[in-house]
Amino acid sequence: MKKLFLLLLTAFLFIGCSSEEENIYDYIGTWSGKYEGSEIGTWYIVVASDGKVTGTMHSDDTNENYNISGHLDTSGDLNAVIGLPADGEFRGTLTVEEDNEKGSGTWRNSVPTPDRSGSWTGEKE
Repeated sequence: MKKLFLLLLTAFLFIGCSSEEENIYDYIGTWSGKYEGSEIGTWYIVVASDGKVTGTMHSDDTNENYNISGHLDTSGDLNAVIGLPADGEFRGTLTVEEDNEKGSGTWRNSVPTPDRSGSWTGEKE
């Protein structure tokens, strides 16, 4: 009976530790970096405990700011849109390993026309 109880207790501990909130914990905070391609600029995002992502891109070329909003999943995959309503996309991967908190991906923005696109890199602050 004791072995069965210990086995069930262990199973519940593993199940209890696998919630999305706990798995996303290392990503929570502010991330920032630079983007390049059709134009250049800087970006920053804030990752919340529920995976919600909000932030801004600032274009050095046009001196415009663009909203970023989206979601980060527990594996670090970022899926966000640029603008409200969505005029583009900001996608990539955030990686959290020992002393290595970096991110990279691609971006595309259709406002103002013509479409602009490129890549981005950054790290956790």
